[in-house]
Amino acid sequence: MKRSGPLYTLLAGLLLALFMLSLNATTGTKGASYGGDQPAATPSPTGTPDATPSPKPKPEPESKPSPPPNADYAGRTDDDTAAVSVSVRDGKAVAYFCDGRDQESWLRGSVEDDGTMRLTGKGGSELDGTLRAGKIDGTVDIRKRKWTFTARKAVKPSGLYRATAEVRGADIDGGWIVLQNGRQVGILNRDGKPAAAPEIDPATGAVTVDGTGLTALPVVP
Repeated sequence: MKRSGPLYTLLAGLLLALFMLSLNATTGTKGASYGGDQPAATPSPTGTPDATPSPKPKPEPESKPSPPPNADYAGRTDDDTAAVSVSVRDGKAVAYFCDGRDQESWLRGSVEDDGTMRLTGKGGSELDGTLRAGKIDGTVDIRKRKWTFTARKAVKPSGLYRATAEVRGADIDGGWIVLQNGRQVGILNRDGKPAAAPEIDPATGAVTVDGTGLTALPVVP
């Protein structure tokens, strides 16, 4: 009976070993090599990059007014004491103011695309006008006097004429405005002395000065 003691001890040891193995199987952690939980992988970006923004359309350029047409204009001052004629070519203009006695002035300058013009002449003479709807409305300042005028489109033989020559030793410079109704207003200078000009033939520009035949030509800038 005394031999059963070691046997009991051996059996208890086996039971303890089995208990420990069972405990390890139920409570132990699995190794990483056996598919333990892995940290979540960072998802790779799948979105497409933003498309390059389309360039903004350029604003349409504002249309500029057309340059004034080439034409001649003639008319009277509002007080009917003088005449004004303007010749326009390729954005340039030449004008003549004349009272048919002793007041005259030649003026030159540019015409803007909107029809406005500021022409200047000797002695500070100035013409300010606006070309619109086939006529020029404006003012002329000459020797501290101002006239307002309206010059309408003139069709040949109406318009502006000039003749320069030497006749019998005198320098001749004549200017003529032929109005739409055929009336003529002009001044003839002999060595700088103004006087009423003889009439020209509008069809040919022919004129006789002191017995000498001259030709008055249309004036253009």
